[in-house]
Amino acid sequence: MAESRPDDPTLDPALAGAGSGGSIRLVLVVALALVGAVVSLLLLGRDRADPWIIGLLTVLAVIGVFALFAFASGLLRFGVPDARDELARRVVDSAAEGVAIVDPLGRILYSNPRYRDITGADGVEDLRPVERLFTSDPDASEAVYRLAQGVREGKGLTEEVRVPGTAAGEPVRWLRLGARPAGGAGRGAKAAIWTVADLTRERERQENAFLELQHAIDYLDHAPAGFFSASPGGAIHYINATLVDWLGYDLAEFGPGGLSVAELVPGPAAALLTGLIPTPGSVRTEVIDLDLRRKNGQTLPVRLWHRVAFASDGTAGASRTLVVNRSREDNAAADPLRAAEVRFARFFHNSPVAIATIDREGRVAQANAMFARLFGGFEAGDKRRIAELVAGPSRGALAGAVATALEGKPGGAVDIALTGDGSRSARFYVAPVEDGDAASEAAIVYAVETTEQRALEAQFAQSQKMQAVGQLAGGVAHDFNNVLTAIIGYSDLLLANSRPTDPSFQDVMQIKQNANRAAGLVRQLLAFSRQQTLRPQVLNLGDVMSDLTMLLRRLLGETVKLEVKEGRELWPVKADLNQFEQVVVNLAVNARDAMPEGGTLAIRTANVTAAETVRYAGAELPASDHVLVEVEDTGTGIPPAILDKIFEPFFSTKEVGKGTGLGLSTVYGIVKQTGGTLQVESEQGKGTLFRVFLPRHIPDPEAPVAKAPEAPAKAADLTGRGTLLLVEDEEAVRAFASRALASRGYNVLEAASGVEALEVMAERGADVELVLSDVVMPEMDGPSLLKELRAAHPDIKVIFMSGYAEEAFAKNLPEGADFGFLPKPFTLKQLIETVKTTLGRDG
Repeated sequence: MAESRPDDPTLDPALAGAGSGGSIRLVLVVALALVGAVVSLLLLGRDRADPWIIGLLTVLAVIGVFALFAFASGLLRFGVPDARDELARRVVDSAAEGVAIVDPLGRILYSNPRYRDITGADGVEDLRPVERLFTSDPDASEAVYRLAQGVREGKGLTEEVRVPGTAAGEPVRWLRLGARPAGGAGRGAKAAIWTVADLTRERERQENAFLELQHAIDYLDHAPAGFFSASPGGAIHYINATLVDWLGYDLAEFGPGGLSVAELVPGPAAALLTGLIPTPGSVRTEVIDLDLRRKNGQTLPVRLWHRVAFASDGTAGASRTLVVNRSREDNAAADPLRAAEVRFARFFHNSPVAIATIDREGRVAQANAMFARLFGGFEAGDKRRIAELVAGPSRGALAGAVATALEGKPGGAVDIALTGDGSRSARFYVAPVEDGDAASEAAIVYAVETTEQRALEAQFAQSQKMQAVGQLAGGVAHDFNNVLTAIIGYSDLLLANSRPTDPSFQDVMQIKQNANRAAGLVRQLLAFSRQQTLRPQVLNLGDVMSDLTMLLRRLLGETVKLEVKEGRELWPVKADLNQFEQVVVNLAVNARDAMPEGGTLAIRTANVTAAETVRYAGAELPASDHVLVEVEDTGTGIPPAILDKIFEPFFSTKEVGKGTGLGLSTVYGIVKQTGGTLQVESEQGKGTLFRVFLPRHIPDPEAPVAKAPEAPAKAADLTGRGTLLLVEDEEAVRAFASRALASRGYNVLEAASGVEALEVMAERGADVELVLSDVVMPEMDGPSLLKELRAAHPDIKVIFMSGYAEEAFAKNLPEGADFGFLPKPFTLKQLIETVKTTLGRDG
């Protein structure tokens, strides 16, 4: 018969085993069936009952055989419990947490002894399921409801509850409750497995540990020494109340995202704490004397025991730093040696010069804060020689200076490259120590970083070169203008006296056209040297760019896509319209040539406020409003090696015959002469970006509104009358101008210098109505001549002729001086029209 244990039933065979292995009712039913079968056979009679008896015995025999096979395979058990079920029951009974199996009606089918101990049940009759244990506690009841709901949804959940003692004086208990379906996850489980664990002692231990930690933190906070911990990046994770009080801060200011080491340690001394050299798998402790910065800006002399642990891969952990206040010791009367030590540490670490002592082997023994910052970190006991701290090519020079100093001789100054690419440099001074400890102080090394100085020197040299080239270009242009004036003038005289059918007419036209082409090159030189004549006017760049778009599309061709993005409500600027258009055209043409396979040229305009100028730090813009024009291409880019040379005149990377090298130099000169700023950024293979910044024009409200100039009507009659004085030291120009004016009816008096002009005026001054004068002349220049003429003849009219810009000499004239201007080179027609307009005559 199967074993039956009605006193301790179980539901799941895996947990309990054969709790309901047999049934008395089933045995009685089988016995009654057999008795009924025998009685029936007896009533049938012996002859008729034999077949039925044989059939019944056959069925019973088959059943017996199958029962034997089932028993042999373990499918049936007769009176002997399964060892696996017994093992599972023992494991559950010995579990540290209480376990109970509850059916859907809330009846406990099984519970282990620990469950009865935790719930306080005296026996089986006193057992209650978890759902009925905490009905009087609202918080616990809510947690139990969530667990039961999870079981109904086929999920297993866990909750921790705080339960008050059931009896008076019984302490509060912490329990961890769990529930899961007995039949596995999923809906439709017929029973639930509840677990209960007592966490009271664990929580008591945690509270005790927390209290001990609180006591330790309280002791640390009020210790007589300061303490802080910081990350490798310098963020402070913890700081005690003592150090906060010394520094005059509020403890809340050191929370997440609060102050950092760099804000507490002034100057380069922070590098001593955050720039330690990584040493894999070691713990380094440095003793450092320096000053901390209080909240009120005053300094606090301290001694630090700075401890940092490094992981096996060299990653630095959080620092642990002990701080001793030395301000009380800074008293010469109490302890003069200690006071002197504090003063020396303050001087040593706050020095703007990097200082280090080296031993006989050339190794660094001690270094100040600036030395640590200069070399990216240093710590005492570093075994590297000082020559190993600099770039490879410079090590020999520094090692030689150190060797000289170790021999007792001054090492002198040595310029050293700190990095392999030469981007950082320093000047080293090595001096021997006469009476020091040779083991640690054989020589002293002083280093001053010269990176910024070298950058300024290079920038100044470039500026001086550009200025010299500009002066040279301006001087050459002036002389060329005199020559071209004569060539163009005499060409006009020949053309005026020739017919188009003459054999020489086309030759003279070729001479004039090439002279005009040369004049264009001279104008570009003058633009670079900022000495060209500008006619500035107030411009709206939006309108200008709209007018230029069609021209640019024709210049760029079909392979280059043009994108123009205009900013809204652009401020007005004051510039020469023609010259500004030349700037944009030159930049666009250069961009087209940089995109031989095609690409995109983007032109953008925008306003840049004074506050936004900091975004363009590289352009060194003044803090004022500007209008920005950006020209960006997707071309080949400019190599860094030639980026500084692109604005020099006659510098070109194009093939011979495909460029003059004056395009970008012209752009540079026009932008600078207009008062703007030019910036370029380029990356090889990705393109180039030019930025043109023009200052915003703010009109004077009291100034009269300028009217648009009317197009002058074509002069039908260029003849005139009157006496003119022509002052020109260049004989060819003077001869051409004199002949041209005389041919139009003027009486021309000539002078080769300002002094000679005054002599002519002394004799014929009453007849002279107009003076045409060169600006640059020997003995007396044009502005000086104007002053002398206006003193004796206040109403006389003057026209200056010059290859230089009008602004170049106008500043040397009295304020408000009235004069005309005729830029060289000029044509015969321009000369006659200017004279006639200045005289104010129609005929």
